[in-house]
Amino acid sequence: MYIAIIFLASIKIITQTNIFTNRFVDILHICNIIGVMKTQEKDLTTAEIVKETNLKHIAVIMDGNRRWAKEKNLPSAVGHKKGVDALKATLRACKDFGIKYLTVYAFSTENWNRKKEEVDFLMELLAITLTNELAEMHSEGVVISFIGDTTKLSDKLQKILNNSVETTKNNTGVHLQIAFNYGSRDEIVHAVKSIVAKGYSPDEITEETISKNLYTSNIPDPDLLIRTGGEKRISNYLLWQIAYSEILVKKEYWPEFDRNSLAQAVEEFKNRQRRFGK
Repeated sequence: MYIAIIFLASIKIITQTNIFTNRFVDILHICNIIGVMKTQEKDLTTAEIVKETNLKHIAVIMDGNRRWAKEKNLPSAVGHKKGVDALKATLRACKDFGIKYLTVYAFSTENWNRKKEEVDFLMELLAITLTNELAEMHSEGVVISFIGDTTKLSDKLQKILNNSVETTKNNTGVHLQIAFNYGSRDEIVHAVKSIVAKGYSPDEITEETISKNLYTSNIPDPDLLIRTGGEKRISNYLLWQIAYSEILVKKEYWPEFDRNSLAQAVEEFKNRQRRFGK
């Protein structure tokens, strides 16, 4: 009698143990799958993230050159030169990551209000950089274009700009769009004047009409806007084009921005949910 009771109790315990064990194994299996998924997610390369998120165009406000130099007790010119190095590194990273368009804010319409010595230096820096780097950028397939009112630049600088555009226009690599003597409000005014000059009636004007008359026509709007230097403002930059861009403010100054910084920005972009008003 007692033996039978003990035997039945043993069977019940074994059965329950087996059920628990099976469930425990199932849980472990699920956890393992989740772990593998997380590992795979972490192991995604930046290039894969770019492809997965369809990230095509990054716009950058390259801020902090002067503050970087000041904190190191260096002339502002050194900060601007280091900024060029950061741009070169970012451009190479865009190529490696598969980012097709890079737009950078190099000189705004408001920057004319800076000291003449600094303005003259920035003009000369652009001229020297394009002259020295054009052959290499051309060999790497970079397409160079400019947005802004370049007619106000010196004849010498305009020739250098035009030469870089003409030399690289048939390339198929990263499209580097340099905003120079650029202001978004000025661009919109220019677009309105162009539309009026073409004889459009009010009923004919659409968002597409305006977009086609901006400096950035035929270039997709930025998916991501990055501002370095920690300031949280747009500074009259691509106001029309960034209507649905993701915005990322980085504390690091532009001379500190590098390949890893861009990779981190792409990772951040991956975690954003773009709804476009839906």
